[in-house]
Amino acid sequence: MPRTTDGDGTPVPQRLLAAATRLFAERGYDRTSVQEIVEAAGVTKGALYHYFGSKDDLLHEVYARVLRVQQERLDAFAGADEPVEQRLRAAAADVVVTTIENLDDAMIFFRSMHHLSPEKNKQVRAERRRYHERFRALIEEGQESGVFSTATPADLVVDYHFGSVHHLSTWYRPDGPMSPQEVADHLADLLLRALRP
Repeated sequence: MPRTTDGDGTPVPQRLLAAATRLFAERGYDRTSVQEIVEAAGVTKGALYHYFGSKDDLLHEVYARVLRVQQERLDAFAGADEPVEQRLRAAAADVVVTTIENLDDAMIFFRSMHHLSPEKNKQVRAERRRYHERFRALIEEGQESGVFSTATPADLVVDYHFGSVHHLSTWYRPDGPMSPQEVADHLADLLLRALRP
């Protein structure tokens, strides 16, 4: 049975994911071998295959772990007992901050998603659709109650915001002039301005 932790107590799956994320970001998914991942993680191939069935599974998990966090947070914002405008703004800002906090993961995903198996690709698309649908439901709630303008279809508003989010990995720099929260606030404010009646 493979070790579940290393000398400092880090679980092997997390070590493997950290090593894979770093290598995929530096070299690209297709130019990173399983051997390089296990060497960087300090484990055996047997350990990798115990926790992940393939390199494809590692790529999927790099993205899925961020999306799980974002979905949990969106569900909490959407279900809060606050006006819809505040809930949408919080959700819109949060997806920016959590994406910036996981820029390598986002960059890897958008650069390498086409390497996923058809089954994993379908699974990721379903997970992303669930997130987008919950986000869109907030916009529709505001449109139906008259808080938001109905001039632009909710789907297009969602695409507008997530288009900005998906490009963060191409331009955002941690040493740049704006903090993650400042970028998040600007983009969330842009979204709400676009929805004003």
